Amino acid sequence: MSFQQLDPPLPVHVLDRGAGYAFAVIDYGQEHHFIWVTAPNETGEIRCAPNPRVRLQANWTMGRVKPPAVTAARDGACVSEVPLTAAAL
Repeated sequence: MSFQQLDPPLPVHVLDRGAGYAFAVIDYGQEHHFIWVTAPNETGEIRCAPNPRVRLQANWTMGRVKPPAVTAARDGACVSEVPLTAAAL
């Protein structure tokens, strides 16, 4: 197991939790997803999210658009209806 503090924190969007910052990553090994330690902007809670639920926030200066899963969740689609691609895993 390893724990890595992120400096600076990364702006992320956790599906079903909203936008916030990831400030650490936990790696339990090859049979597990990374676990992102996050603080959602809306609640300020400290939450741990598995890697498939975490997306980087959009950044127009870097040409990164809002991920389709975030747009679908915002528009009321059930997250389970959002198809996972190999890039999202």
